[in-house]
Amino acid sequence: MRVSAPTSVTSEVIEQIEAAAPAIAVQAADFAARHRLPSLTYGVITAGRLVISGGVGQAELASGMCADAATRYRIASMTKSFAAVAVLQLRDAGLLSLDDPVARYLPEMATLAYPTRDSPTLTLRHLLTMAPGWPEDNPWGDRQLSLDDAAFTALLAEGVTFAAAPDTQYEYSNLGYMILGRVVARVAGTPFQHYVNTRILAPLGMTASGWNPEDAPVQQLAHGYRLVDGHHVEDALAFARSAGDAAAFGGLYASVEDLARWVAFFLDAWPARDGEEGTVLRRSSRREMQRCANLRLPIMNGQRIGAPVRYEAGGYGYGLFSWLSTDLGRIVGHAGGLPGFGSHMLWLPDHDLGVVALANLTYAPAAPFATQMLRSLVATIDIAPRPVQPAPALASAQARLTRLLAAWDDALADELFAANFFLDEPRPRWQARLADLRTRHGALHTASAIETSNPLRGAWTMQGERGWCRIWLTLAPTAPPRVQHLSITSVFPPSAAMQAALDALLAATANPTQRAVARLFAAASDRAAQLRQLRLVNLMYGACTLDTIVGGDGAQQTLARLHSANGPLEVEVTLHPRTNKLTSAEFRTVG
Repeated sequence: MRVSAPTSVTSEVIEQIEAAAPAIAVQAADFAARHRLPSLTYGVITAGRLVISGGVGQAELASGMCADAATRYRIASMTKSFAAVAVLQLRDAGLLSLDDPVARYLPEMATLAYPTRDSPTLTLRHLLTMAPGWPEDNPWGDRQLSLDDAAFTALLAEGVTFAAAPDTQYEYSNLGYMILGRVVARVAGTPFQHYVNTRILAPLGMTASGWNPEDAPVQQLAHGYRLVDGHHVEDALAFARSAGDAAAFGGLYASVEDLARWVAFFLDAWPARDGEEGTVLRRSSRREMQRCANLRLPIMNGQRIGAPVRYEAGGYGYGLFSWLSTDLGRIVGHAGGLPGFGSHMLWLPDHDLGVVALANLTYAPAAPFATQMLRSLVATIDIAPRPVQPAPALASAQARLTRLLAAWDDALADELFAANFFLDEPRPRWQARLADLRTRHGALHTASAIETSNPLRGAWTMQGERGWCRIWLTLAPTAPPRVQHLSITSVFPPSAAMQAALDALLAATANPTQRAVARLFAAASDRAAQLRQLRLVNLMYGACTLDTIVGGDGAQQTLARLHSANGPLEVEVTLHPRTNKLTSAEFRTVG
Protein backbone atom coordinates (compact mmCIF):
# COMPACT_ATOMS: atom_id res chain seq x y z
CA MET A 1 0.00 0.00 0.00
CA ARG A 2 1.44 3.35 -0.99
CA VAL A 3 0.22 6.90 -1.42
CA SER A 4 2.42 9.00 -3.70
CA ALA A 5 3.70 11.95 -1.66
CA PRO A 6 6.93 13.85 -1.08
CA THR A 7 8.62 12.84 2.14
CA SER A 8 11.67 13.85 4.13
CA VAL A 9 11.94 10.30 5.48
CA THR A 10 15.09 8.66 4.15
CA SER A 11 15.66 5.01 3.31
CA GLU A 12 17.92 4.85 6.37
CA VAL A 13 15.04 5.96 8.61
CA ILE A 14 12.74 3.36 7.05
CA GLU A 15 15.38 0.71 7.76
CA GLN A 16 15.55 1.91 11.37
CA ILE A 17 11.76 1.62 11.69
CA GLU A 18 11.88 -1.88 10.23
CA ALA A 19 14.65 -2.76 12.67
CA ALA A 20 12.40 -1.55 15.53
CA ALA A 21 9.74 -4.15 14.65
CA PRO A 22 10.88 -6.78 17.22
CA ALA A 23 10.93 -4.20 20.04
CA ILE A 24 7.43 -2.97 19.12
CA ALA A 25 6.20 -6.57 19.02
CA VAL A 26 7.49 -7.03 22.58
CA GLN A 27 5.79 -3.78 23.65
CA ALA A 28 2.52 -4.96 22.10
CA ALA A 29 2.65 -8.35 23.81
CA ASP A 30 3.45 -6.77 27.17
CA PHE A 31 0.72 -4.13 26.80
CA ALA A 32 -1.91 -6.68 25.75
CA ALA A 33 -1.04 -8.94 28.69
CA ARG A 34 -1.14 -6.12 31.25
CA HIS A 35 -4.54 -4.91 30.02
CA ARG A 36 -6.08 -8.35 29.42
CA LEU A 37 -6.68 -7.62 25.72
CA PRO A 38 -7.82 -10.67 23.75
CA SER A 39 -5.88 -9.24 20.79
CA LEU A 40 -3.99 -6.13 19.74
CA THR A 41 -2.93 -5.26 16.20
CA TYR A 42 -0.79 -2.33 15.17
CA GLY A 43 0.98 -0.61 12.32
CA VAL A 44 3.54 2.13 11.60
CA ILE A 45 3.06 4.35 8.56
CA THR A 46 5.59 6.60 6.83
CA ALA A 47 6.58 7.63 3.30
CA GLY A 48 3.06 6.79 2.13
CA ARG A 49 3.04 3.15 3.19
CA LEU A 50 2.63 0.66 6.00
CA VAL A 51 6.24 -0.03 6.99
CA ILE A 52 5.76 -2.49 9.82
CA SER A 53 2.70 -4.20 11.30
CA GLY A 54 1.82 -7.03 13.59
CA GLY A 55 -0.64 -8.54 15.98
CA VAL A 56 -0.74 -10.43 19.26
CA GLY A 57 -3.50 -12.54 20.74
CA GLN A 58 -6.71 -13.91 19.33
CA ALA A 59 -9.36 -12.27 17.19
CA GLU A 60 -11.78 -14.96 18.40
CA LEU A 61 -11.18 -16.79 21.65
CA ALA A 62 -13.42 -19.78 21.02
CA SER A 63 -11.66 -20.82 17.82
CA GLY A 64 -8.23 -19.50 18.75
CA MET A 65 -8.08 -17.47 15.52
CA CYS A 66 -5.00 -15.25 15.63
CA ALA A 67 -5.13 -11.54 14.89
CA ASP A 68 -2.93 -9.74 12.37
CA ALA A 69 -2.86 -6.56 10.31
CA ALA A 70 -5.63 -7.88 8.02
CA THR A 71 -8.07 -8.51 10.90
CA ARG A 72 -11.07 -6.16 10.91
CA TYR A 73 -12.14 -4.37 14.09
CA ARG A 74 -14.94 -1.92 14.66
CA ILE A 75 -13.09 1.41 14.82
CA ALA A 76 -15.93 3.29 16.59
CA SER A 77 -15.41 7.06 16.72
CA MET A 78 -12.52 6.99 14.28
CA THR A 79 -15.42 6.77 11.80
CA LYS A 80 -16.09 10.47 12.44
CA SER A 81 -13.12 11.41 10.26
CA PHE A 82 -14.80 9.65 7.33
CA ALA A 83 -17.99 11.60 7.96
CA ALA A 84 -16.00 14.85 8.03
CA VAL A 85 -14.33 14.01 4.71
CA ALA A 86 -17.77 13.40 3.21
CA VAL A 87 -19.00 16.80 4.40
CA LEU A 88 -15.92 18.57 3.02
CA GLN A 89 -16.27 16.78 -0.31
CA LEU A 90 -19.77 18.24 -0.62
CA ARG A 91 -18.51 21.63 0.54
CA ASP A 92 -15.70 21.64 -2.04
CA ALA A 93 -18.23 20.68 -4.72
CA GLY A 94 -20.29 23.76 -3.84
CA LEU A 95 -23.25 21.75 -2.57
CA LEU A 96 -23.18 23.11 0.97
CA SER A 97 -21.35 25.57 3.23
CA LEU A 98 -20.02 24.74 6.69
CA ASP A 99 -21.76 27.82 8.04
CA ASP A 100 -25.13 26.80 6.69
CA PRO A 101 -27.83 26.22 9.31
CA VAL A 102 -28.38 22.52 9.96
CA ALA A 103 -32.11 23.12 9.46
CA ARG A 104 -31.49 23.99 5.80
CA TYR A 105 -30.86 20.29 5.18
CA LEU A 106 -32.85 18.84 8.07
CA PRO A 107 -36.05 20.91 8.43
CA GLU A 108 -36.94 18.82 11.47
CA MET A 109 -34.16 20.70 13.32
CA ALA A 110 -35.84 24.08 12.73
CA THR A 111 -37.87 23.77 15.92
CA LEU A 112 -34.89 23.34 18.28
CA ALA A 113 -35.41 25.05 21.63
CA TYR A 114 -32.15 26.97 22.15
CA PRO A 115 -31.00 27.54 25.76
CA THR A 116 -30.73 31.34 25.46
CA ARG A 117 -32.23 34.03 23.27
CA ASP A 118 -28.79 35.05 22.05
CA SER A 119 -27.81 31.52 20.96
CA PRO A 120 -26.50 31.37 17.40
CA THR A 121 -28.34 29.19 14.93
CA LEU A 122 -26.88 25.69 14.88
CA THR A 123 -24.60 25.20 11.85
CA LEU A 124 -22.75 22.33 10.21
CA ARG A 125 -19.47 23.77 11.52
CA HIS A 126 -20.77 23.56 15.09
CA LEU A 127 -21.45 19.86 14.58
CA LEU A 128 -18.09 19.17 12.90
CA THR A 129 -16.09 20.83 15.69
CA MET A 130 -17.95 19.47 18.72
CA ALA A 131 -19.49 22.84 19.48
CA PRO A 132 -23.28 22.30 19.23
CA GLY A 133 -23.78 22.91 22.95
CA TRP A 134 -25.18 19.44 23.59
CA PRO A 135 -23.95 17.35 26.53
CA GLU A 136 -21.26 14.69 26.12
CA ASP A 137 -23.12 11.52 25.15
CA ASN A 138 -20.75 8.56 24.98
CA PRO A 139 -22.68 6.04 27.14
CA TRP A 140 -25.95 6.93 25.39
CA GLY A 141 -24.28 7.01 21.97
CA ASP A 142 -23.02 3.44 22.29
CA ARG A 143 -26.62 2.24 22.15
CA GLN A 144 -27.55 4.22 19.02
CA LEU A 145 -25.36 2.37 16.53
CA SER A 146 -28.16 0.13 15.29
CA LEU A 147 -30.66 2.98 14.73
CA ASP A 148 -32.25 2.61 11.32
CA ASP A 149 -33.25 5.71 9.41
CA ALA A 150 -36.88 5.61 10.57
CA ALA A 151 -35.87 5.31 14.23
CA PHE A 152 -33.35 8.13 13.82
CA THR A 153 -36.02 10.36 12.31
CA ALA A 154 -38.28 9.60 15.28
CA LEU A 155 -35.43 10.39 17.69
CA LEU A 156 -34.84 13.81 16.11
CA ALA A 157 -38.56 14.54 16.23
CA GLU A 158 -38.41 14.30 20.02
CA GLY A 159 -35.99 17.28 20.11
CA VAL A 160 -32.52 17.78 21.57
CA THR A 161 -31.62 19.21 24.98
CA PHE A 162 -28.86 21.82 25.11
CA ALA A 163 -26.29 22.07 27.89
CA ALA A 164 -24.95 25.40 26.59
CA ALA A 165 -25.40 27.80 23.70
CA PRO A 166 -23.80 26.60 20.46
CA ASP A 167 -20.21 27.68 19.82
CA THR A 168 -19.40 28.46 23.46
CA GLN A 169 -17.49 25.34 24.54
CA TYR A 170 -16.09 21.95 23.57
CA GLU A 171 -18.34 19.01 24.40
CA TYR A 172 -17.98 15.67 22.63
CA SER A 173 -21.15 14.86 20.70
CA ASN A 174 -21.90 11.60 18.94
CA LEU A 175 -25.36 12.95 18.10
CA GLY A 176 -23.75 15.79 16.14
CA TYR A 177 -22.04 13.31 13.82
CA MET A 178 -25.17 11.20 13.49
CA ILE A 179 -26.87 14.33 12.18
CA LEU A 180 -23.96 15.02 9.82
CA GLY A 181 -24.46 11.55 8.40
CA ARG A 182 -28.09 12.44 7.67
CA VAL A 183 -26.99 15.77 6.10
CA VAL A 184 -24.60 13.93 3.75
CA ALA A 185 -27.39 11.55 2.75
CA ARG A 186 -29.83 14.40 2.07
CA VAL A 187 -27.38 16.49 0.04
CA ALA A 188 -25.88 13.58 -1.91
CA GLY A 189 -29.23 11.87 -2.46
CA THR A 190 -27.87 8.50 -1.32
CA PRO A 191 -27.55 6.70 2.04
CA PHE A 192 -24.55 7.82 4.05
CA GLN A 193 -22.91 4.40 4.15
CA HIS A 194 -23.22 3.99 0.38
CA TYR A 195 -21.75 7.45 -0.13
CA VAL A 196 -18.69 6.64 2.00
CA ASN A 197 -18.24 3.26 0.33
CA THR A 198 -18.26 4.68 -3.19
CA ARG A 199 -16.73 8.14 -2.74
CA ILE A 200 -14.09 7.45 -0.06
CA LEU A 201 -13.33 3.79 0.66
CA ALA A 202 -13.25 2.48 -2.90
CA PRO A 203 -11.13 5.30 -4.39
CA LEU A 204 -8.57 4.90 -1.57
CA GLY A 205 -8.41 1.13 -2.03
CA MET A 206 -9.80 0.44 1.45
CA THR A 207 -11.35 -2.83 0.35
CA ALA A 208 -11.20 -4.43 3.81
CA SER A 209 -13.52 -1.85 5.40
CA GLY A 210 -17.26 -2.05 5.85
CA TRP A 211 -20.17 -1.31 8.13
CA ASN A 212 -21.39 -4.66 9.38
CA PRO A 213 -20.00 -8.02 10.51
CA GLU A 214 -21.33 -9.78 7.41
CA ASP A 215 -19.20 -7.51 5.23
CA ALA A 216 -16.04 -9.30 6.41
CA PRO A 217 -14.84 -12.89 5.83
CA VAL A 218 -15.23 -14.88 9.04
CA GLN A 219 -11.48 -15.50 9.22
CA GLN A 220 -10.78 -11.75 9.18
CA LEU A 221 -13.35 -10.54 11.70
CA ALA A 222 -12.39 -9.74 15.29
CA HIS A 223 -14.99 -10.66 17.90
CA GLY A 224 -15.59 -8.08 20.61
CA TYR A 225 -15.27 -8.93 24.31
CA ARG A 226 -15.69 -7.38 27.72
CA LEU A 227 -14.28 -8.45 31.08
CA VAL A 228 -16.89 -9.80 33.51
CA ASP A 229 -15.64 -10.96 36.90
CA GLY A 230 -12.16 -11.37 35.41
CA HIS A 231 -13.33 -13.44 32.44
CA HIS A 232 -13.66 -12.52 28.77
CA VAL A 233 -17.20 -12.80 27.45
CA GLU A 234 -18.48 -11.70 24.07
CA ASP A 235 -20.08 -8.28 24.32
CA ALA A 236 -23.71 -8.49 23.30
CA LEU A 237 -23.48 -5.18 21.45
CA ALA A 238 -20.20 -5.87 19.68
CA PHE A 239 -21.91 -7.07 16.50
CA ALA A 240 -24.71 -4.50 16.44
CA ARG A 241 -25.56 -3.70 12.82
CA SER A 242 -24.95 -0.21 11.47
CA ALA A 243 -28.37 0.22 10.00
CA GLY A 244 -28.59 3.81 8.75
CA ASP A 245 -27.16 7.31 8.42
CA ALA A 246 -26.65 7.54 12.20
CA ALA A 247 -23.71 5.11 11.83
CA ALA A 248 -21.60 8.11 10.80
CA PHE A 249 -20.62 8.56 14.45
CA GLY A 250 -18.93 5.18 14.88
CA GLY A 251 -20.04 2.22 12.78
CA LEU A 252 -17.11 1.39 10.50
CA TYR A 253 -15.03 -1.81 10.58
CA ALA A 254 -11.44 -1.63 9.27
CA SER A 255 -8.08 -3.36 9.49
CA VAL A 256 -4.64 -1.97 10.25
CA GLU A 257 -3.78 -2.45 6.57
CA ASP A 258 -6.74 -0.32 5.47
CA LEU A 259 -6.26 2.31 8.16
CA ALA A 260 -2.65 2.70 7.04
CA ARG A 261 -4.09 4.01 3.77
CA TRP A 262 -6.30 6.41 5.74
CA VAL A 263 -3.42 7.76 7.84
CA ALA A 264 -1.23 8.07 4.72
CA PHE A 265 -4.08 10.00 3.06
CA PHE A 266 -3.88 12.65 5.79
CA LEU A 267 -0.08 12.68 5.98
CA ASP A 268 -0.06 13.22 2.20
CA ALA A 269 -1.66 16.65 2.77
CA TRP A 270 1.68 17.94 4.08
CA PRO A 271 3.50 19.98 2.98
CA ALA A 272 1.46 22.39 0.86
CA ARG A 273 2.75 22.09 -2.70
CA ASP A 274 1.93 22.08 -6.40
CA GLY A 275 0.94 18.91 -8.24
CA GLU A 276 -1.90 16.42 -8.47
CA GLU A 277 -4.18 16.17 -5.44
CA GLY A 278 -6.01 12.91 -6.05
CA THR A 279 -9.73 12.48 -6.47
CA VAL A 280 -11.00 12.05 -2.90
CA LEU A 281 -10.32 15.41 -1.20
CA ARG A 282 -8.09 18.40 -1.86
CA ARG A 283 -4.95 18.62 0.23
CA SER A 284 -5.96 22.02 1.57
CA SER A 285 -9.23 20.54 2.86
CA ARG A 286 -7.37 17.66 4.48
CA ARG A 287 -5.10 20.14 6.23
CA GLU A 288 -8.16 22.13 7.28
CA MET A 289 -9.53 19.02 8.98
CA GLN A 290 -6.28 18.64 10.93
CA ARG A 291 -6.30 22.17 12.34
CA CYS A 292 -7.66 22.82 15.84
CA ALA A 293 -11.02 24.58 15.47
CA ASN A 294 -12.42 24.20 19.00
CA LEU A 295 -9.88 24.66 21.78
CA ARG A 296 -9.70 22.47 24.86
CA LEU A 297 -7.73 23.01 28.05
CA PRO A 298 -3.98 22.19 27.97
CA ILE A 299 -3.19 18.54 28.48
CA MET A 300 -0.40 17.17 30.69
CA ASN A 301 -1.04 13.44 30.98
CA GLY A 302 1.13 10.48 31.90
CA GLN A 303 4.32 12.40 32.57
CA ARG A 304 6.96 10.77 34.70
CA ILE A 305 7.51 12.51 38.03
CA GLY A 306 10.84 14.30 37.95
CA ALA A 307 10.98 14.52 34.14
CA PRO A 308 10.84 17.87 32.34
CA VAL A 309 7.25 19.06 32.06
CA ARG A 310 5.75 18.37 28.63
CA TYR A 311 2.87 20.60 27.65
CA GLU A 312 0.21 19.69 25.15
CA ALA A 313 -2.68 21.88 24.09
CA GLY A 314 -5.19 21.68 21.29
CA GLY A 315 -8.72 20.59 20.59
CA TYR A 316 -11.04 19.33 17.88
CA GLY A 317 -10.77 19.93 14.17
CA TYR A 318 -13.16 18.25 11.73
CA GLY A 319 -13.55 14.62 12.78
CA LEU A 320 -10.03 14.67 14.23
CA PHE A 321 -8.28 15.87 17.35
CA SER A 322 -5.36 18.21 16.76
CA TRP A 323 -2.86 19.49 19.29
CA LEU A 324 0.67 20.77 19.76
CA SER A 325 3.23 19.19 22.05
CA THR A 326 6.41 20.81 23.31
CA ASP A 327 8.42 17.70 22.35
CA LEU A 328 6.67 16.30 19.25
CA GLY A 329 5.19 19.40 17.65
CA ARG A 330 1.95 18.99 15.69
CA ILE A 331 -0.02 15.82 16.52
CA VAL A 332 -3.28 14.64 14.91
CA GLY A 333 -5.44 11.60 15.60
CA HIS A 334 -8.62 10.11 16.94
CA ALA A 335 -9.54 7.30 19.31
CA GLY A 336 -12.51 4.98 19.18
CA GLY A 337 -14.35 2.98 21.82
CA LEU A 338 -17.52 0.89 21.72
CA PRO A 339 -18.77 -2.28 23.35
CA GLY A 340 -16.23 -4.92 22.35
CA PHE A 341 -13.59 -2.65 20.84
CA GLY A 342 -11.00 0.10 21.36
CA SER A 343 -8.88 1.79 18.70
CA HIS A 344 -6.57 4.69 18.01
CA MET A 345 -4.80 6.36 15.09
CA LEU A 346 -2.16 9.00 15.63
CA TRP A 347 0.30 10.83 13.39
CA LEU A 348 2.89 13.58 13.25
CA PRO A 349 2.31 15.59 10.06
CA ASP A 350 5.68 17.34 10.25
CA HIS A 351 7.56 14.05 10.66
CA ASP A 352 5.54 12.05 8.09
CA LEU A 353 5.02 9.34 10.71
CA GLY A 354 1.85 7.68 11.96
CA VAL A 355 0.65 4.69 13.97
CA VAL A 356 -2.55 2.65 14.34
CA ALA A 357 -3.63 0.32 17.16
CA LEU A 358 -6.78 -1.86 17.29
CA ALA A 359 -8.02 -4.14 20.09
CA ASN A 360 -11.13 -6.22 20.77
CA LEU A 361 -12.03 -5.38 24.36
CA THR A 362 -14.69 -2.88 25.40
CA TYR A 363 -13.06 0.57 25.53
CA ALA A 364 -9.63 -1.04 25.19
CA PRO A 365 -6.88 1.52 25.98
CA ALA A 366 -5.49 1.60 22.46
CA ALA A 367 -4.57 5.28 22.77
CA PRO A 368 -1.81 4.78 25.38
CA PHE A 369 -0.27 2.02 23.30
CA ALA A 370 -0.38 4.06 20.08
CA THR A 371 1.20 6.99 21.91
CA GLN A 372 3.86 4.71 23.40
CA MET A 373 4.68 3.37 19.93
CA LEU A 374 4.95 6.83 18.43
CA ARG A 375 7.09 8.27 21.20
CA SER A 376 9.42 5.28 21.33
CA LEU A 377 10.00 5.52 17.58
CA VAL A 378 10.76 9.25 17.70
CA ALA A 379 13.13 8.64 20.63
CA THR A 380 15.05 5.80 18.99
CA ILE A 381 15.20 6.53 15.25
CA ASP A 382 16.82 9.40 13.39
CA ILE A 383 13.59 11.05 12.32
CA ALA A 384 13.18 14.82 12.51
CA PRO A 385 10.47 17.28 11.53
CA ARG A 386 10.32 18.05 7.82
CA PRO A 387 12.68 21.01 7.28
CA VAL A 388 11.11 24.30 6.25
CA GLN A 389 12.71 25.32 2.97
CA PRO A 390 13.83 28.97 2.76
CA ALA A 391 12.19 31.05 0.05
CA PRO A 392 14.57 32.41 -2.61
CA ALA A 393 13.95 35.88 -1.14
CA LEU A 394 15.33 34.74 2.23
CA ALA A 395 18.49 33.34 0.69
CA SER A 396 18.87 36.58 -1.25
CA ALA A 397 18.46 38.63 1.93
CA GLN A 398 21.15 36.54 3.62
CA ALA A 399 23.59 37.21 0.77
CA ARG A 400 22.89 40.95 0.71
CA LEU A 401 23.15 41.27 4.50
CA THR A 402 26.53 39.50 4.39
CA ARG A 403 27.74 42.17 1.96
CA LEU A 404 26.39 44.92 4.22
CA LEU A 405 28.17 43.45 7.24
CA ALA A 406 31.45 43.61 5.33
CA ALA A 407 30.99 47.29 4.30
CA TRP A 408 28.06 49.65 4.73
CA ASP A 409 26.37 50.71 1.47
CA ASP A 410 23.35 53.04 1.55
CA ALA A 411 22.01 51.85 -1.80
CA LEU A 412 22.30 48.23 -0.73
CA ALA A 413 20.60 49.02 2.61
CA ASP A 414 17.71 50.75 0.83
CA GLU A 415 17.31 47.70 -1.39
CA LEU A 416 17.47 45.27 1.53
CA PHE A 417 15.31 46.85 4.25
CA ALA A 418 11.55 47.45 4.37
CA ALA A 419 10.04 50.91 4.82
CA ASN A 420 9.64 50.45 8.59
CA PHE A 421 13.22 49.41 9.30
CA PHE A 422 14.97 52.77 9.69
CA LEU A 423 11.83 54.28 11.24
CA ASP A 424 12.02 51.71 14.03
CA GLU A 425 15.73 52.40 14.59
CA PRO A 426 17.61 55.19 12.76
CA ARG A 427 20.09 54.43 10.00
CA PRO A 428 23.09 55.96 11.86
CA ARG A 429 22.56 53.61 14.81
CA TRP A 430 22.63 50.59 12.47
CA GLN A 431 25.72 51.91 10.73
CA ALA A 432 27.44 52.27 14.09
CA ARG A 433 26.28 48.83 15.25
CA LEU A 434 27.63 47.04 12.19
CA ALA A 435 30.89 48.95 12.41
CA ASP A 436 31.20 47.84 16.05
CA LEU A 437 30.62 44.22 15.00
CA ARG A 438 33.48 44.46 12.50
CA THR A 439 35.73 45.92 15.19
CA ARG A 440 34.83 43.29 17.79
CA HIS A 441 34.74 40.21 15.54
CA GLY A 442 36.87 41.06 12.52
CA ALA A 443 35.80 39.78 9.12
CA LEU A 444 32.58 37.73 9.26
CA HIS A 445 31.68 34.87 6.95
CA THR A 446 28.63 32.59 6.82
CA ALA A 447 29.25 29.45 8.85
CA SER A 448 25.87 27.71 8.79
CA ALA A 449 22.85 27.17 6.58
CA ILE A 450 19.69 29.18 7.20
CA GLU A 451 17.55 27.62 9.94
CA THR A 452 14.00 28.49 8.92
CA SER A 453 10.91 28.62 11.07
CA ASN A 454 9.04 30.07 8.08
CA PRO A 455 10.16 30.38 4.43
CA LEU A 456 10.47 34.14 4.97
CA ARG A 457 12.05 34.01 8.44
CA GLY A 458 15.27 32.39 9.59
CA ALA A 459 18.56 32.44 11.48
CA TRP A 460 22.18 31.51 10.80
CA THR A 461 25.66 31.82 12.30
CA MET A 462 28.49 33.97 10.98
CA GLN A 463 32.00 33.15 12.13
CA GLY A 464 34.42 35.96 12.88
CA GLU A 465 38.13 36.17 13.55
CA ARG A 466 37.13 36.61 17.20
CA GLY A 467 33.91 34.84 18.24
CA TRP A 468 30.84 34.69 16.08
CA CYS A 469 27.45 36.31 15.46
CA ARG A 470 23.99 34.85 15.50
CA ILE A 471 21.81 36.52 12.84
CA TRP A 472 18.00 36.42 12.81
CA LEU A 473 15.75 38.22 10.36
CA THR A 474 12.20 38.18 9.08
CA LEU A 475 10.91 39.52 5.79
CA ALA A 476 7.86 41.73 5.30
CA PRO A 477 4.84 40.66 3.20
CA THR A 478 5.79 43.09 0.44
CA ALA A 479 6.61 42.45 -3.19
CA PRO A 480 9.50 41.98 -3.29
CA PRO A 481 9.95 40.87 0.34
CA ARG A 482 12.33 43.08 2.32
CA VAL A 483 13.79 42.78 5.83
CA GLN A 484 11.38 44.18 8.42
CA HIS A 485 13.31 43.08 11.53
CA LEU A 486 16.93 42.12 12.14
CA SER A 487 18.56 40.82 15.30
CA ILE A 488 22.31 40.24 15.69
CA THR A 489 23.74 38.60 18.82
CA SER A 490 27.48 38.67 19.47
CA VAL A 491 28.95 35.54 21.01
CA PHE A 492 32.47 35.07 22.34
CA PRO A 493 33.99 31.82 23.59
CA PRO A 494 34.44 31.54 27.36
CA SER A 495 37.66 32.74 28.88
CA ALA A 496 39.75 30.21 30.80
CA ALA A 497 38.22 31.40 34.09
CA MET A 498 34.68 31.29 32.69
CA GLN A 499 35.24 27.83 31.24
CA ALA A 500 36.55 26.54 34.57
CA ALA A 501 33.55 27.97 36.43
CA LEU A 502 31.14 26.52 33.86
CA ASP A 503 32.76 23.07 34.07
CA ALA A 504 32.51 23.12 37.86
CA LEU A 505 28.86 24.19 37.70
CA LEU A 506 27.98 21.34 35.34
CA ALA A 507 29.79 18.87 37.59
CA ALA A 508 27.64 20.14 40.47
CA THR A 509 24.45 19.21 38.56
CA ALA A 510 25.39 15.57 39.17
CA ASN A 511 25.94 16.06 42.91
CA PRO A 512 24.67 19.40 44.23
CA THR A 513 26.00 20.00 47.74
CA GLN A 514 26.46 23.01 50.02
CA ARG A 515 30.23 22.58 49.77
CA ALA A 516 30.14 22.62 45.97
CA VAL A 517 27.97 25.75 45.96
CA ALA A 518 30.27 27.49 48.44
CA ARG A 519 33.27 26.80 46.20
CA LEU A 520 31.41 27.92 43.07
CA PHE A 521 29.52 31.06 44.07
CA ALA A 522 30.66 34.39 45.42
CA ALA A 523 29.78 35.15 49.03
CA ALA A 524 27.47 37.99 47.99
CA SER A 525 25.34 35.66 45.87
CA ASP A 526 22.25 33.84 47.20
CA ARG A 527 23.94 30.49 47.75
CA ALA A 528 20.85 28.91 49.33
CA ALA A 529 18.75 29.74 46.25
CA GLN A 530 21.49 28.45 43.92
CA LEU A 531 21.63 25.16 45.85
CA ARG A 532 17.84 24.74 45.58
CA GLN A 533 18.03 25.39 41.85
CA LEU A 534 20.85 22.88 41.34
CA ARG A 535 18.95 20.23 43.29
CA LEU A 536 15.87 20.84 41.12
CA VAL A 537 17.97 20.55 37.95
CA ASN A 538 19.44 17.31 39.28
CA LEU A 539 15.96 15.95 40.03
CA MET A 540 14.45 16.89 36.66
CA TYR A 541 17.40 16.51 34.29
CA GLY A 542 20.20 14.67 36.07
CA ALA A 543 23.83 15.40 35.23
CA CYS A 544 24.26 18.02 32.48
CA THR A 545 27.01 18.46 29.90
CA LEU A 546 27.91 21.39 27.69
CA ASP A 547 26.39 21.34 24.22
CA THR A 548 27.25 24.75 22.76
CA ILE A 549 27.81 28.39 23.71
CA VAL A 550 24.93 30.51 22.41
CA GLY A 551 25.58 33.94 23.91
CA GLY A 552 27.66 36.20 26.11
CA ASP A 553 30.92 38.13 26.15
CA GLY A 554 32.87 35.10 27.34
CA ALA A 555 34.46 37.00 30.22
CA GLN A 556 31.71 38.04 32.61
CA GLN A 557 28.54 36.55 31.08
CA THR A 558 27.88 33.35 29.12
CA LEU A 559 24.74 31.66 27.87
CA ALA A 560 25.20 27.93 27.24
CA ARG A 561 22.98 25.22 25.77
CA LEU A 562 23.22 22.03 27.83
CA HIS A 563 22.53 18.37 27.14
CA SER A 564 20.99 15.90 29.58
CA ALA A 565 19.34 12.50 29.48
CA ASN A 566 15.97 14.20 29.95
CA GLY A 567 16.28 16.85 27.27
CA PRO A 568 18.04 20.14 26.53
CA LEU A 569 18.17 23.19 28.77
CA GLU A 570 20.11 26.45 28.99
CA VAL A 571 22.09 28.15 31.71
CA GLU A 572 23.10 31.81 31.88
CA VAL A 573 26.02 32.49 34.22
CA THR A 574 27.79 35.65 35.38
CA LEU A 575 31.31 35.69 36.76
CA HIS A 576 32.84 38.08 39.29
CA PRO A 577 35.74 39.81 37.47
CA ARG A 578 38.17 39.65 40.44
CA THR A 579 37.35 36.46 42.33
CA ASN A 580 36.44 34.37 39.24
CA LYS A 581 33.51 32.98 41.22
CA LEU A 582 29.97 32.85 39.90
CA THR A 583 27.62 35.61 41.00
CA SER A 584 24.59 33.90 39.48
CA ALA A 585 23.53 30.88 37.41
CA GLU A 586 20.04 30.75 35.96
CA PHE A 587 18.87 27.47 34.40
CA ARG A 588 16.05 27.62 31.84
CA THR A 589 14.05 25.04 29.94
CA VAL A 590 14.29 25.02 26.16
CA GLY A 591 10.94 25.05 24.34
